[in-house]
Amino acid sequence: MTRIGLVAGGLGAYWDQFPGLLEQLQESAREVSARITGMGCEVVDVGFISDPPEAARAADRLRQADCDLIVTFLTTYLISSMILPVAQRSQAPVLVIDLQPTAAMDHSAFDTGKWLAYCGQCPLPEIANVFRRARIPFRSVSGHLHDENAWTRIERWIRAADVRAAMRHARHGLMGHLYPGMLDVSTDLTLVSAQFGSHVEVLEVDDLRVRVAKVTEREVDERVAVARKVFTFDESVVDEDLRWGAQVSVGLDRLVDDFALDSLAYYHRGLEGELHERLGAGMILGASLLTARGIPAAGEYELRTSLAMLIADRIGAGGSFTELQALNFDDNVVEMGHDGPAHLAISSTDPLLRGLGVYHGKRGWGVSVEFDVQHGPVTTFGLGQDENGTYTVIASEGEVVPGPLLQIGNTTSRVDFGCDPGEWTDEWSASGIGHHWALCVGHRSKDLRAVADLLGLPFVEVKV
Repeated sequence: MTRIGLVAGGLGAYWDQFPGLLEQLQESAREVSARITGMGCEVVDVGFISDPPEAARAADRLRQADCDLIVTFLTTYLISSMILPVAQRSQAPVLVIDLQPTAAMDHSAFDTGKWLAYCGQCPLPEIANVFRRARIPFRSVSGHLHDENAWTRIERWIRAADVRAAMRHARHGLMGHLYPGMLDVSTDLTLVSAQFGSHVEVLEVDDLRVRVAKVTEREVDERVAVARKVFTFDESVVDEDLRWGAQVSVGLDRLVDDFALDSLAYYHRGLEGELHERLGAGMILGASLLTARGIPAAGEYELRTSLAMLIADRIGAGGSFTELQALNFDDNVVEMGHDGPAHLAISSTDPLLRGLGVYHGKRGWGVSVEFDVQHGPVTTFGLGQDENGTYTVIASEGEVVPGPLLQIGNTTSRVDFGCDPGEWTDEWSASGIGHHWALCVGHRSKDLRAVADLLGLPFVEVKV
């Protein structure tokens, strides 16, 4: 569970001067704590601080708690030397919030003590200046306790912290080998651990083979029954291919469980119909079912895209394996999708299972998933990698619109980016994105900007 540290504070010099002020601010702090707890995270609340020594002790407690995000609640003015140690010692990103009691003061009835409950924003420029000079990233949310816009922004940071937590502790499976010649897909595994904190488990196709071989006929029957509930079956589906896909699916589940995987990227070419080729060709059903339940699987050895799909899933955006397919200049849309794993939870209708006698550019045959992502706002999102090795978060917002689609066992969506599709394609390609990315439901650029911030990565938004 995502762990959020919380510390509230104000200047202790005020307490004797203005009786009742501290109690009012502490009640506000309890309200903030309860609201953040309601977002489904573990809150490490270290209480209310009034001076630098208390702040130092709180900072040490937060450091020991190993939080994914520290929320510092400025209830009134306090000195920046109370906040700096929290940011320096906790070794976690810090979000500074100031939420006054109501939307506005009652000026005619307020004295100095009542006003001080409203001046949490007063130290914000001071703290921002100190953070800049200390080379600490600064982020803040200003509002009032019942300001839903402010709480939406706070929740965005909490979701980003959930991504940070997932990436810090994730185990990513990488099975098979690079699709020959796809130089953009090549990824330095050390950088995954260095920049995210994740572990990459290098797997052999034989790790899957031995598990698939142990799948029983009864388990195959059960998985076929699941597939019949989830998918609409096209008449092209061959029963033998369906059962093989189901058998591979059960084996994939065991592989994921045995290696405690949070994501998987895979590819294997094989030769002349031998077993390893059949395993590589039989992955799409099982990989799509895994992706739908929050364990994204990406074909063509696309580790960076499987990471992007995991991030997208954690912010509630789905994230389906995607590449460019064609441009439609008559309808002003970009057509995109893939013949591989799909995120079934974001399909516009019941996904279709189609039988394919041949895949484009890959060996083997079997069943593949066909659907259109839910119509409405969407975001294309992927992880790029710069020349210095730094990952970059790249996003562009558009809208999936109805219209004619390919019926070739691919996921395909028509995305309108509000501009000439050729111009968008040029800008998107120049952003540093690779061959593949995740197609997400909703406009998610603000969410992904927050994710990039907490992960310490550059953010690129493509707009034309």
